[in-house]
Amino acid sequence: MDDDPLVRAGLTMMLGGDAGIELVGEAANGREGVDLVSRRKPDVALMDIRMPVLDGLAAVREIVAGGSGTRVIVLTTFDADDMVLTALRDGAAGFLLKDTPPADLVDAVRRVSRGEPMLSPSVTHRLIAAATGSRAQDADARALAESLTQREREVALAVARGLSNAEIAAELFLGVATVKTHIAHLFTKLDAGNRVQLARRIHDAGLR
Repeated sequence: MDDDPLVRAGLTMMLGGDAGIELVGEAANGREGVDLVSRRKPDVALMDIRMPVLDGLAAVREIVAGGSGTRVIVLTTFDADDMVLTALRDGAAGFLLKDTPPADLVDAVRRVSRGEPMLSPSVTHRLIAAATGSRAQDADARALAESLTQREREVALAVARGLSNAEIAAELFLGVATVKTHIAHLFTKLDAGNRVQLARRIHDAGLR
């Protein structure tokens, strides 16, 4: 979903060439995008932030509230754009820069379709820095982090680096199911609702 026809054409070429991905439509503005998702209920939707009629942020909120189950990946040109933070807080499954290589874009769509939120590694640290909280929030994060086991800390740091469950499993010599269990515990212990919030907690707590 993008108001630039060249961008839409490029995305169609990138994704349409993969046999495992079915394209169900495209939209030139946010309102068309919301309506398309409502009708077709795709697994994943790519959403630009700045669009006419209904901007991408409002569209993300409507799609998430609509209950279609569609996971939205926000596309952005600027990696320091505060609006990306807002989109993630409103329920977007992640974000990518528009210059993401085709293979990485396809991989991101596949990951998000499996329920793995996707953050572009090149912007993860800037995103966390932009969300850095107050000293009180930092102290709260440190207090919560004290309850973590050594293995949970290792998994948490890997999540903060933007690694997928499979990548964490390979790096720490764990099973993917075990990684998922650790992450579920981390969500509870660090009072985080998703991987982005978890990464922010790790950053605020000063874990290295």
